[in-house]
Amino acid sequence: MAKKEFTYRGLSLEALQKMSIKEFAELIPSRERRTLLRGMTDPEKSLLRKLQKRNNVKTHAREMVVVPQMVGKTIQLHNGKEYTAFEITEEMVGFRLGEFVLTRKMVRHASPGVGASASKSVSVK
Repeated sequence: MAKKEFTYRGLSLEALQKMSIKEFAELIPSRERRTLLRGMTDPEKSLLRKLQKRNNVKTHAREMVVVPQMVGKTIQLHNGKEYTAFEITEEMVGFRLGEFVLTRKMVRHASPGVGASASKSVSVK
């Protein structure tokens, strides 16, 4: 079975990559559109420049919207403690980078240790 070709709002990835960022902003949801149309911050501009030159880039820019020019690149995004690497795919276009690297881990508690409240049932003698 052949892989289905990716389209975003009826446009192929190649067509999206030929668009300017302002043209692309008209296709994405309103919150992300507002972010792109207000202009990118200096760290976001720096990230785009670095991604044009090389593949694996570290960044803290979790609020950056994924644009089509970033597809196929590997980014190491900071989660508050360490950098987590992931590759940007076509399906990530229009989302924010922070949505793909979680900042909190699920807590798994172990059984109570020595000196925990379970020791009350042991006799004192």
